[in-house]
Amino acid sequence: MIQLSRWKVILVGLSLVFGLLLAFPNALTPEQRANLPGWLPKNALNLGLDLQGGSYLLLEVDVPAMREKRLTNMAEDVRVSMREARININGIQRDQSGVVVTVAQPSQYDAAFEVLRGLASAGAAGGVQERTASRMSDNRIRYAYTDAALANMGAVAVDQSIEVVRRRIDSLGTREPSITRQGADRIVVQAPGESDPAQLERVIGQTAQLTFQMVDVENTQNWMQTGLVPPDAEVLLDEQGTPYLIKKRILVSGENLTRASVDADQSGRPAIGFRFDGQGARRFAEATAANIGKPFAIILDGKVISAPNIKSAITGGSGIIEGNYTIAEASEMVNLLNGGALPAPLKVEERRTVSAELGADAVKAGGLSTAIGFAIIVVFMLLAYGFLFGGISVLGLILNGILIVAAMSLTQATLTLPGIAGLILTFAVAVDANVLIYERMRDEARAGRSVIASMDAGFGKAMGTILDANITTLVAAAIMFVFGAGPVRGFAWTLSIGVFTSVFSAVLVSQVLLAYWLKIAKPKTLPIADEPVPAGKKTANAAAE
Repeated sequence: MIQLSRWKVILVGLSLVFGLLLAFPNALTPEQRANLPGWLPKNALNLGLDLQGGSYLLLEVDVPAMREKRLTNMAEDVRVSMREARININGIQRDQSGVVVTVAQPSQYDAAFEVLRGLASAGAAGGVQERTASRMSDNRIRYAYTDAALANMGAVAVDQSIEVVRRRIDSLGTREPSITRQGADRIVVQAPGESDPAQLERVIGQTAQLTFQMVDVENTQNWMQTGLVPPDAEVLLDEQGTPYLIKKRILVSGENLTRASVDADQSGRPAIGFRFDGQGARRFAEATAANIGKPFAIILDGKVISAPNIKSAITGGSGIIEGNYTIAEASEMVNLLNGGALPAPLKVEERRTVSAELGADAVKAGGLSTAIGFAIIVVFMLLAYGFLFGGISVLGLILNGILIVAAMSLTQATLTLPGIAGLILTFAVAVDANVLIYERMRDEARAGRSVIASMDAGFGKAMGTILDANITTLVAAAIMFVFGAGPVRGFAWTLSIGVFTSVFSAVLVSQVLLAYWLKIAKPKTLPIADEPVPAGKKTANAAAE
């Protein structure tokens, strides 16, 4: 166990070299890190919101609004499908999970049921049936979401919202935002270094729903005279407040958008360029070919951006959206479109701003507490086990700290104030392993064993206890990481890294250094051992017993 193995020496040497390389960028300024050669690592520790300052938002996903929108779209799909199948209906009634369709002619009842059953099958995602069609009395058919789809709708919306929010924050250049779920329908956003929470809130909160819908020219005149809006249409305004009668059916949506970019119109003014995927390009070509000479509306978040006439079929799958944009407004809109549309509106429940000054104070306090804790541990180990064994423990602690910083820099983990507490705790855990090993060595030396046998037994017999203690700590850290949020996860992550590095530094590093000492010094007694019991006295005591 205490033998000087070559692989152990190589492993300790490589860990020291790579640890120093990965931790070194933390001692440099951002400008110095940027000027490092390409082959050197440049990642430094990411400071959390409580250390760096930034913005905090607590968002709630409006799941009822999303369900209302889905049911509205369901009703419109049914209305259009029945019209295309030339089936007369007396009405469509909404309920909590779907719609009830009343067929006007009993002879068309079976055909209507087949149409709705086909819609339900077409809407199956990944082979999972989300909608069903069922027969009812009085020529009625119920077309609705399944109970499982309704129950899962909120969870899926939160997961999708987290990914969209992450992409949008990344477009702002904010480093390592923390975006976590809280409860069933809430999202916590922590953006270190983001000093403008208003911009963060504005970019996150916009739904960025891009749709292409036809203008209802057939009923526009009647609507303007009577004010009556057809059931398959709605009134939307443009940026100047001009109302348009828009058909509710969506021809192409932002779901088919593959790329948005800042472009320019024919007058050189900023515009938004877009390109659809294959399915979107085909739908766009079919819609424009079937409606030549008619106006269609480009709608973004419920506002008509423009309503040009279709001059010819647009088959290229790309185009531009014109408007009175500035460069900044066009760039922000492009970021929103490229980030994807939110599946449901987000409501801001809480907002906080942590100033950089408070973060700097937290860094100083954390650094001071770490230094004090480290100093106390060093003094204790030197007094308890002398400069040789205590000094080896201190060297292991230093390497442990380097490896923790290196691992967190490599994984780009965020260091928070509770994470610093976890760092201090890992130092104590590492020393605890050394104490177990050294005390076992003392027990073996008191029993009259040789130096090599005592040291070998110290490492071998203490290993079980060390593993038990560290595995228990690792399980607790895993529970905190899975079920915690924000600073709790930061503490758990730092503690988990420290468990692995502390076992490595306390056991393997100590073995290598003590093996070198044994090889060079060839000691007759163990420096940390008390006086062994003489062999004769041991024999006499054994006989008396």
